Amino acid sequence: MTVAAPGRPLWAPFLLLAASIVVVDQLTKAWITQALAPDGVIRLVGENLRLIYTQNSGALFGLFRGQAAPFAILSLAVIAVIVAYHGRSGRNPYMTLTLGLLLGGAIGNAIDRLRLTYVVDFVDAGIGDLRFYTFNVADSCISAAVLLLLLMAIRPRLAEPRGVAS
Repeated sequence: MTVAAPGRPLWAPFLLLAASIVVVDQLTKAWITQALAPDGVIRLVGENLRLIYTQNSGALFGLFRGQAAPFAILSLAVIAVIVAYHGRSGRNPYMTLTLGLLLGGAIGNAIDRLRLTYVVDFVDAGIGDLRFYTFNVADSCISAAVLLLLLMAIRPRLAEPRGVAS
């Protein structure tokens, strides 16, 4: 059984990071929807890196298309779990960073699902026909959080509670 970390959770950096991600995510999505028609393209590095406005009504990698309502509800539940877990994670700056990234990404995509019934994706990377899935700022933050969680699983000391600073 794990013991709760001493001290209070780092709420200010957690919420500031999440809010910053939501703002940047929503601003970039607003810009792309104004700059491009659906499936319009801006080539940044030839065909290797481009901006393409897509409307993803599914989940990661475009799976389960047309399921906006269940994913919106799931997103709200995930947001609640992230906030609750942060409340228990104590003063660990790595966990605060990880959960802040995760929360910001989850809120950014949830806003789209609730407001539009789809998520605006726009970054498309690949070489020739070998393409990565089209993603957005929120997706990038969620992916970074998953990588940090994997790093903490490999190096558990990173996830250990930090003491109260003197």
